[in-house]
Formats: sequence, structure tokens, C-alpha cells
Amino acid sequence: MNREQVDVLVIGAGPAGTVAASIINKAGFTVKIVEKQKFPRFVIGESLLPRCMEALDEAGFIEAVKAKGFQEKFGAKFVKNGKICDYFFADQFTAGWNWTWQVPRAEFDKTLADTVEEMGVPVCYETTVTGIEFSGTDSITTVQDIDGNKTEIAARFIVDGSGYGRVIPRLFNLDKPSNLPQRKALFTHTVDLNRSMDDEPNRITVVVHQPGVWIWIIPFSSGVTSVGFVGNPDFFAQYSGTNEEILRELISTQPYLAKRLEGVEFVFDPQILQSWSTTTNQFYGDGFVLTGNVTEFLDPIFSSGVTLATVSSQNAAHLVIRTLNGETVDWEEEYSKQIFQGVNTFRSYVMAWYEGTLDTIFFAEKQNHEVKKKICSVLAGYVWDKENSFVKNHEVALQKLARTIELEILADEEL
Repeated sequence: MNREQVDVLVIGAGPAGTVAASIINKAGFTVKIVEKQKFPRFVIGESLLPRCMEALDEAGFIEAVKAKGFQEKFGAKFVKNGKICDYFFADQFTAGWNWTWQVPRAEFDKTLADTVEEMGVPVCYETTVTGIEFSGTDSITTVQDIDGNKTEIAARFIVDGSGYGRVIPRLFNLDKPSNLPQRKALFTHTVDLNRSMDDEPNRITVVVHQPGVWIWIIPFSSGVTSVGFVGNPDFFAQYSGTNEEILRELISTQPYLAKRLEGVEFVFDPQILQSWSTTTNQFYGDGFVLTGNVTEFLDPIFSSGVTLATVSSQNAAHLVIRTLNGETVDWEEEYSKQIFQGVNTFRSYVMAWYEGTLDTIFFAEKQNHEVKKKICSVLAGYVWDKENSFVKNHEVALQKLARTIELEILADEEL
């Protein structure tokens, strides 16, 4: 069996893997990426957040992505029963990037992978990890390509950015259930001939369909729009027929979408994704670190996936570099607690969304501008800024705000 030697093996060529690989490669270490799938490949998570731009910038990807002409994204619009709540990233509380992109992930991910290859990092597609043996921090990983050829890769460190593949958690039984309820999404891409830039400028739109059920509308610069319904499985169980028949029926019952998407062409047969929330017992160990969706994937509602992937990989890459340079790294303090800060902040907002707390806040008639700026920062992905009270006190801040709004409404009604 062939054997190769690298400083760092990266599992997964998505945003998590490529960001980590680029930063570690720039530090002068040898890096190799193995990817189970063939690129380009379809994946959801098409709406980015401004915070991920910092990671893409450090990795050296911004210019390559900019050259693709993707749809720029300057904010998010929430719609419910004709009411509209807009968040513009330029108004956020936290200093940082105030725009990002909406991207077909197949093309976006391939752009990152191609760019990191141009930097000198080999990417082996259609290559599956079949086993890993650790000896202290050193490891031997066995991989198999599409033709059945096996190779052993000796590495001083492994970065697992395998996303839904969850390679190390599955090989070493580290997975555990998330505390979020299981949900289901039915989605496709449409040829969006009726898109109006007056109504759909540079932003994502989220529509409340009914309590606990929402719709994403993500326009791309190509004239294609990503549309998906998300809810608990019982909601979808009311409908029968093919995925296309069900999705067209759902669109027809939603006033915000019905006219715009009536009879539009679907680019591909609608797909289903469900039971996506999962987590793991540990984010690191001797000789490895987990990044991106391998740590935890929460929910698509606030487009947190790529941001958590890239920021965790950015952080992990610096710690891997320090480790390889012989420094002592406190992975618990410097990595796990940092990642949990972001994950748990997003988790509070996800739970508040489905519980209806954010309904009360987003669609309140009276909006406190300073509070809205702080919430906007969270929606922009700045979930590590503890100067923001809606980050530092994320577990209680939203509940207190919603209760204050409800009391104000009651007081107004009594006048």
C-alpha cells in the first residue's frame, strides 16, 4: 500500500476544509485535502453572513469569489402576513464586514477548492476515509479512491471538515443527538422570471408561512432563486403527491410567493432534507480537531452553517499552526469554549424563532433602533462579540425584550 507523509491532513473540501488548509499552508506546512465527493456538487447553505468574510479574506479567497459575480447580500427581510421587518447589515452594532454573498454552493465550494489547489494544496476527490489510527498526535489515515486504490496518509495533525460526513465522530462514536427538535425541508431552485429588484434587492427573504413553518427565498445573480419550505415533519404529512406536486401546492397557498412563482420551471426535482440537527461529545482530541458542521449543524433559519464552518476552521488553523510549532495550546479554552459561544448564541436565536419569541420582536410596531442594531449583528454572524448584550446574554435577552414588547402592547390596548 502506498504511504504519503504530510504535516496536516484535511478531511473535506468544503468551506471548512479549504479555509483551514489555506491558512495552514500559508504558514509553511504541507497540507493535503481528501474529499469523498466529486466537485462541483449540490449542497444547501446558500446564503452567507458577513462574519464569514473575515475567514474567507484571511484564507485568500475573496478575489476569486468576487470574480464569479455572485449575488451580493446586504441584509435580510422577514415577512409575516403582509408585515415586513428589514435588517440591513450596514446598521449592525459590531464593527466588521457589512455585506456578503448569496451563492449556489456547488460553484462557490468549487471556487474555494480550485483556489486552494492553485496555492499548492492537493485536493483528492472521490476519496473516502476508511480508517484512522492515532499514535499520540501522529496519525495514519487509510483512504480509498473511486477505483479501489488504497493509500495511507501519515500526518502530524488532522482537521476534520467533512460536514455531514462527520468522519471522525462516526469512526470514534463521538456523535450525540442535538437538543433541537427534528425538522424537515422541501426545496428546489426555480427560474425566477418575475423577480423585481424593487421588491427583491440584495438580500435574503424569510417568510413566516404559519407558526413553526417558514420559507427561504434566496435569489442568485444568474436569475435562479432557491426556495424552500421548512417545518416539522407533521406539517408535510398533510400533503400527498410527488415532491414537485407538494412544493407547487405549498407555493400556491402562500400569497407572498404564489404570483411570483406560479408555473415557474424547477431547475431540479424538489429535494428533502430532514433530521439534520446533531452534535458531538468533543470538538478536539490528541492530533485532531473538528470544524464546521462536524461540530454541530443547528438549523438553516439564520444561515449560520457556512459562518460557523469558516470561523471555526479559521480559529482551528491558527491553533494547529501553534501546536505544530511546539507551543502549548489550551484547546478547551481557546477552541471549544469559543466555538460553543457562537453555536449557543445561534441556538438561542433558532429556538426563539420557532417558539415565536422573534415574531414578537421582529414584527413589533415600535422598534428600538439600538436594540435592532444589536440583533442585526447576530444575524450578520457576529456571535462572538460579547460587547453586544444580545450576544453576551443571549439566553435571556430575547425573552426579556419580547416580554417588554408584550407589556407595552397590553398597555396601549388599555388606553
